[in-house]
Amino acid sequence: MGAVNTRPELHPFPENPRFWALDGRPVVLLGGSVEDNLFQIPDLEAHLDLLVSVGGNYVRGTISSRDPGDVWPYEKTGGDGLYDLEQPSAEYWRRIDHFLAWTAARGIVIQFELWDRFDYARGPWRDNPFNPKNNRNYTAEESGLPERIDTHPGQRESPFFRTVPGLEDNALVRGFQEAFVDELLRRTLAWRHVLYCISNETNESPVWSGYWADYLRRRADEAGVRVYLTEMWDAHDITAAEHRATWEDVVRYDFLDVSQNNHQRGRVHYERLLAFRKLVFDSGARPLTPVNNVKVYGADSGPHGSGQDGLERFWRALFGGVAAVRFHRPPSGHGLGPLAQAHLRSARAVVEAVDWLALAPAPERVRSAAEVEAYAMAGRHGVEVLLLPAGGRAEVRVGRGPGSAIGVRWLRIADTEWIEGGKATAGPEGWAELASPEAEGFWVAVVGE
Repeated sequence: MGAVNTRPELHPFPENPRFWALDGRPVVLLGGSVEDNLFQIPDLEAHLDLLVSVGGNYVRGTISSRDPGDVWPYEKTGGDGLYDLEQPSAEYWRRIDHFLAWTAARGIVIQFELWDRFDYARGPWRDNPFNPKNNRNYTAEESGLPERIDTHPGQRESPFFRTVPGLEDNALVRGFQEAFVDELLRRTLAWRHVLYCISNETNESPVWSGYWADYLRRRADEAGVRVYLTEMWDAHDITAAEHRATWEDVVRYDFLDVSQNNHQRGRVHYERLLAFRKLVFDSGARPLTPVNNVKVYGADSGPHGSGQDGLERFWRALFGGVAAVRFHRPPSGHGLGPLAQAHLRSARAVVEAVDWLALAPAPERVRSAAEVEAYAMAGRHGVEVLLLPAGGRAEVRVGRGPGSAIGVRWLRIADTEWIEGGKATAGPEGWAELASPEAEGFWVAVVGE
């Protein structure tokens, strides 16, 4: 076995830029983790090893410090409990450094988010070093930042997100923001397995996002490093106007993230994703670029859909042609719990069982009863993979003549168990009926073998 490349390089796959490649080899990014700011957790290496063991290679790196046990990025100095925004926290940056090195060594891609609005309002803002009552670098009067923000960040009360030219042009606070981003980039630009998202589900002005995208790009250019950038908007309808600020800006943003689509359920979830692809790519508005899905909501412990919703959303996103998909952290997602592990293992088995990059979503080549959800991926000649999230029967157009015998392999997703020897027969116009071996549960059929 050859030596492991401890500094893999990520880039869009030139032959099919809907997907990513690591060191020139195309890869489907699959992930799940116990936290979104994963660099902050104890036992990080063991968690990364678990992810790799179940076929995962994709994590989220939200730059956030609001959870118990997290470290803020600055030191307290002077014995009065105040942070100094000119004194980086050694422990914070040690965690970032380890995160970068340990993910690279395992071939795991990080998608960083620079600004998480939930750290800058309500309880977290009361603890945040940027809050003027917590640091020795500026007062509320000097900075224009309030000491209390009691509303949800979606109310856009915080002037922290209006410091850039074109908005409030707050040079004092922006200087500290830029110094923080510089400290991060001083580390991350040494690695090539990193993606950058400006914000976590923002509804702030696109001027804010654009400023930081340009700032990051400029710093990367100065370092001679090619980086890949996007922004994540708050609107749950990914075809809404808010998202246009990213997908219409083909110069500034290199890939797209559609995680907010995971607030949708059932067929609407899938159809909205296909409508987005039609709006963005099929229209010619944007050349093909990867579409990522860094957080899939849904867990019985959380407010954003059931555990079944979370599993279905994960698979619909995959069968919707995304380049990357990851289970959101608990309690709002499956994280890397037992169900996530099982479904990641099976997802990896599916994408490796076929030439996945040669396939595309094919809703026109699958039909089923109204109560049966069925999703297909097809190649040039017909459907090659069928997903039945709750078992049942469906017809797929396989591109074979009437009477042709078709081999079928079924994968029981719950335990990654292949059931061999299935058969189907093509009928008129190449349609063939497939029925899952059991009436319930998640099933995938690989057809045409």
